Amino acid sequence: MDADFLIIGGGIAGVSAAARMSELGSVIVLEAEEALAHHASGRSAAMFEPRYGAPAVVGLSLASEDYFRSVPGVLSPRGLLLVAKADASAAFEHDLVAMEFDRISVDEARGIVPILNRETVAMAGYAAHAEDVDTDLLMQGFAREAKARGALIVAKARVTAIAKDGAGWRVISAAGEFTGRMIVNAAGAWADQVAALAGVTPLGFAPYRRSMARIPAPGGHDVSKWPMIFGPGEDWYAKPDAGALIVSPAEEDLMEPHDAWADDMVLAEGLARYEEMVTEPVTRLLASWAGLRTFSPDRVLVIGPDAQKPTFFWLAGQGGYGFQTCPAASRLAADLIGGRTPGLEPALVAQLSPSRFG
Repeated sequence: MDADFLIIGGGIAGVSAAARMSELGSVIVLEAEEALAHHASGRSAAMFEPRYGAPAVVGLSLASEDYFRSVPGVLSPRGLLLVAKADASAAFEHDLVAMEFDRISVDEARGIVPILNRETVAMAGYAAHAEDVDTDLLMQGFAREAKARGALIVAKARVTAIAKDGAGWRVISAAGEFTGRMIVNAAGAWADQVAALAGVTPLGFAPYRRSMARIPAPGGHDVSKWPMIFGPGEDWYAKPDAGALIVSPAEEDLMEPHDAWADDMVLAEGLARYEEMVTEPVTRLLASWAGLRTFSPDRVLVIGPDAQKPTFFWLAGQGGYGFQTCPAASRLAADLIGGRTPGLEPALVAQLSPSRFG
């Protein structure tokens, strides 16, 4: 047997799991692309906003905070600014409460982001409890930890077949055949396809495209200290990035799993929503791209052994929360696989279990 654990997927879910599970036995990570974090993990405008998401997601995020605080440089101050037009008061009030914003005046908001348009911005809220995540530092830290314990990360290893092999599994990939006692399905948008290859009933994961554009700093402003800016109901957002600004229409368009790219029309619509709230027009794009945010049917992560085939372990459905939940999600996976009592509340563990889908 090549390894105790075959982890399919080299995004943040699979790599963080490799670090944790390397404490329990031998690990092989099979990544379909040439490098780790090629798809959703490498295209994320990652933030640590622990109050973002469904209650179970919030629970995982809050449980991840101690880890983030323990690794120097992973988090850095950013903040969130919520702005809305007068006709969006219901969505604004919902977000203000749900994400624990402090209500501020439009003048105060313009003091933070001076390009906000007085004629369109009618309401604003600010939250300091949101921080940037250095995704590369986090990914590389988990990868180094896994490799230090002997884990093997295999790139260009797209899985084409999976079969039971005695008490374990045999996985055929573009990089060769591998056997393992347990499969960990961290395949992101391809999680249901991996399950089907293994003869496991898919759970109904849905990959949704999100497009993004990088634009020059508006009006030549120094945007480095600006917060992330949201429209109500997250119908667009803008975030400083390397001296420029990332703007997204924050769309959720259902897609088949693929190497996603930005939709020009959707991107234009999102940029128009952004432009409506600011005084500086978008004159050119520096770059554009898209990623797939994959959700389970109830939009909560799925972490646990399959009900019918317990040596097939689900670690999927991260949606837009993969980075901010990965410390607690990977620890829970290792606890369940290692037969340890999880550090999370039993009710939260149950909310994350694949058995909730019957």
